[in-house]
Amino acid sequence: MNHRGRVLYVVVCGAGPASEVGQLVELAQQREWTVQLIATHAAVSHFLNVPALEQQSGRPVRTTYRPAGDPARVPDADAVIVAPATYNTINKWASGAADTYPLSVVAELTGLGLPIAVLPFVNQALAANRAFSRSVEELRAAGVTVLLGHGAFEPHPPRSGGTKVSTFPWELAVDAVS
Repeated sequence: MNHRGRVLYVVVCGAGPASEVGQLVELAQQREWTVQLIATHAAVSHFLNVPALEQQSGRPVRTTYRPAGDPARVPDADAVIVAPATYNTINKWASGAADTYPLSVVAELTGLGLPIAVLPFVNQALAANRAFSRSVEELRAAGVTVLLGHGAFEPHPPRSGGTKVSTFPWELAVDAVS
């Protein structure tokens, strides 16, 4: 499928694989997507090399709302990937919270019915939490593709996330929106 000129928003949360999100950018660009990165504060503070990602994507990494009166500088999205998606982001998003720029973006785009794929990065203890299970169900009911279980991302044992960063399945997310 030709996606020339189509825009993919990639919402990056603060989890180990975020340091490797350039792999996702490359995969998406190979499929002719223009990539707009939107990052949580934790992702920018602890995981991302923002200048390198801006050079790779050719676009500024967005973290906050634009000042009032400034023209929009972010192109309209055709699809969205949230990866790595944290326990916190998934739960807040599913509950309707929009208290950060990345959450307000995904809340709005969910309401527009755009293709959205979520690739979580959570441990088994967090994934077993009833709140998380309800959030995953809520997002799926809203039409979001949550790539968790059944051949997709499998939660890792607590305190072992660092060993899973290099095998994070970025391609699953790109496949889900392509």
